[in-house]
Amino acid sequence: MGFLAKLREGLAKTKNAIFGGINHLLKKFVRIDEDLLDELEELLITADVGVETTEEILDRLREEIREGRLKDPEDIKSALRVILSDMIGQGAPLTLSTTPSVILVIGVNGAGKTTSIGKISNRLKKSGKKVVVAAADTFRAAAIDQLAVWCDRAGVDLVKQEEGSDPAAVVFDAIQYTKKKQADVLIIDTAGRLHNKKNLMDELAKINRVISRELPEAARENLLVLDATTGQNAIMQAKEFSRAAEITGLILNKLDGTAKGGIVLSIRRELGLPVKFVGVGEKIDDMQEFDAAEFITALFE
Repeated sequence: MGFLAKLREGLAKTKNAIFGGINHLLKKFVRIDEDLLDELEELLITADVGVETTEEILDRLREEIREGRLKDPEDIKSALRVILSDMIGQGAPLTLSTTPSVILVIGVNGAGKTTSIGKISNRLKKSGKKVVVAAADTFRAAAIDQLAVWCDRAGVDLVKQEEGSDPAAVVFDAIQYTKKKQADVLIIDTAGRLHNKKNLMDELAKINRVISRELPEAARENLLVLDATTGQNAIMQAKEFSRAAEITGLILNKLDGTAKGGIVLSIRRELGLPVKFVGVGEKIDDMQEFDAAEFITALFE
């Protein structure tokens, strides 16, 4: 199954929640009026498009209605497609312009951080990159072992220490190993940092200082892993993490397990951060770079 097919399958719940409801809604109305728009608003918010994003969508629909471009309820779907495409914008590929480049992966426990690292490592390895992974999540029991399993599947090297070790020390060792092996990319796992745990945020800052000191010229990506099933809570997580790290992009997991795929729109509008990867399954190939056009196609077709 190709990724677009997987994306369609993964977004089926969101598509049914939004557009199944919209199709039913449009059949109830013979003309566009405020009652129709009120029900549309409820549908979008239910799919976790977000209140502010939904308001913007409706404002743009009302503008088209005033200007006479929308006259029939059936015109709503085609107008929505244009509006959503514009709001999502284009994708943003990883910046891996130096050798080595660094990808720091952060996020709360349970969001799919470890699996995301394995899947991205696999993609990079298949593209010809030499990848090293640093097991700097030394706080959580079995985190290192789980990461080792995924690195083995992807066929990439893992640098680790004992559970409870200093994460910054692991990163330092991994950087030296990366230099020695002349690897292309260093991916760093970090603890599932709860945003109300200051000591963990301080640890993240310490890791960043080590990277800046040892690899001052390296291209950097700070990727935040979010669980799509948590809906608007994911937005709150992203805002909190953005205060502790300069987030360059997002990994959005578990789109296949939620009717809340509208979160992609909220993220783009409220945070201004690009979704760089989406996960729609548990297999090692079930993650791809986010393609806005494919996302819209999966929702509408």
